[in-house]
Amino acid sequence: QVQLVESGGGSVQAGGSLRLSCAASGHTYTYNTYCMGWFRQAPGKEREGVAAIGTNGGRTYYADSVKGRFTISQDNAKKTLYLQMDNLKPEDTAIYYCAAGRQYCSGFYLQNIPQFAFAYWGQGTQITVSS
Repeated sequence: QVQLVESGGGSVQAGGSLRLSCAASGHTYTYNTYCMGWFRQAPGKEREGVAAIGTNGGRTYYADSVKGRFTISQDNAKKTLYLQMDNLKPEDTAIYYCAAGRQYCSGFYLQNIPQFAFAYWGQGTQITVSS
């Protein structure tokens, strides 16, 4: 089992930046064999994939809505995943979740950042962007 805890959420004005962190604990001795992702869910909408990163901090994938503004990265030594969010827009307002998986980590799956690829989920952190 892997436990994930997000931090770094908050409120910001449009155009601002935030960085989310996701700390992993539990059976993380093979942390670099997990692919990781960030998802978000806005009020009244379904949860959607935002960004993903392959095993061992490999290739990255982004939803079209955040390309060029968000950057996913990870620190394997700290077992921590990050999401740097720049030029935030009001439509980025949502609860953001990090997730980890091991079974569907090839680019064939991750390119669409599907929820089924991730077995472990954090509790989420709220991001509110005001105009």
